[in-house]
Amino acid sequence: MFLTVMLVSLATLAAASPVQPDAESKHWAVLVAGSAGYFNYRHQADVCHAYQILHTHGIPDERIIVFMMDDIAKSSENPTKGIIINKLNGTDVYHGVPKDYTGREVTPENFLNVITGNKEAMAGIGSGKVLESGPNDHVFINFVDHGAPGFVGFPSKTLSAKELNSALEKMHTKKMYKQLVFYMEACESGSMFEGNLLPKNMDIFATTAANAHESSYACYYDKYRRTFLGDVYSIKWMEDTDRVGTSESLQQQFQTVKEQTKSSHVQEFGDLKFDTEAIQEFLGGASGGHVEQQLKRITSPDAIKDYCADKVSSPNVPLAILYNRMNDAKTVEEQKEARVMLAEELMKRNEIAGVMKRIVDGASNANGALTEEILNGKTSPSNFDCAEAAVDAFSAHCYNVGQVDFAFRQVYALVNMCEHSSFNTTKILSSIAAACQN
Repeated sequence: MFLTVMLVSLATLAAASPVQPDAESKHWAVLVAGSAGYFNYRHQADVCHAYQILHTHGIPDERIIVFMMDDIAKSSENPTKGIIINKLNGTDVYHGVPKDYTGREVTPENFLNVITGNKEAMAGIGSGKVLESGPNDHVFINFVDHGAPGFVGFPSKTLSAKELNSALEKMHTKKMYKQLVFYMEACESGSMFEGNLLPKNMDIFATTAANAHESSYACYYDKYRRTFLGDVYSIKWMEDTDRVGTSESLQQQFQTVKEQTKSSHVQEFGDLKFDTEAIQEFLGGASGGHVEQQLKRITSPDAIKDYCADKVSSPNVPLAILYNRMNDAKTVEEQKEARVMLAEELMKRNEIAGVMKRIVDGASNANGALTEEILNGKTSPSNFDCAEAAVDAFSAHCYNVGQVDFAFRQVYALVNMCEHSSFNTTKILSSIAAACQN
């Protein structure tokens, strides 16, 4: 009788007690800002803010790996040299950020080698740090940049959904994590994980700023810095974390961010069975009033009420910046400079769109109806061999989509052709070379 009572008591106690994390479990994180240039200030600001959250919540720098061009803090356009902020009147988020991979080291190849733990490939590059996580560890990856259907950008190249998910599968095969969370900020970011791209049985939970066919949005335009300070989705998940700490669940944060990101449709993918896990399992577990007070200085006090009233779709950010600079100019010379730059940007966009139309015209044998179908359609890629080859050719012969943001916006047309039965890869590549031979 006594033994029975003891067993029942122990069972009750075990059920009532929270499960303790594995003593060997560690937090690892990879943060990536894939863009370059002052007009993309917000991407590095987002990543720097993410670092401050992880660092403040107790993840040591040796297990946080940061990719960013690092051309913003000391840019000649930055009026506060050495300082980056992620909200209006915010405090510096740049201080202390590890410079693991900067400048030309910010490439898709290096990123894939880092997340798959290929230390040999990274020897002599940047800090050389790679994920050295194991089967009991929790991994967080945050990627911020421009996107297109099936692709995200780096400063000089692109990364396809196929390449990314192949790397994630390799991580799973190598048992590099217990659970992995991926937050992605990019236009059409849903296309990186949709359908069967990210299997549901790999213990990976991913959320994206937008669905497969829409833009993500920037906000917090700063008149003094003359640029946007953050992206809506990124600001929402980080300001939520700053505000309430890391005790809420992944699903609670997803629902909060989804509700407050009214400019695009925030998505979730992958393995949803662990979305009840607390975000502290991935963003760090240190808690206490001093932590929340420190982070609240970074975040916006009006985050709940104002979901970024000045939001602008990512493709239109350069136009909005130049328009604001023109209106805020203090001298005639400043106004003229902004007006000239705005006119040049519009002309360049018309030129790029014209080149893409010539490419589609050539590949369709001047079939007007088919050209219009391609230029107005929205398709997600499945023929990645064709799409990757077409994007590489467009970058080589026409415009480097990693460096020319509006050219990246034209990738959708290449994807549409690759998915259409009237086109083949050879015809598409030939048309690209012909359209851009000069």
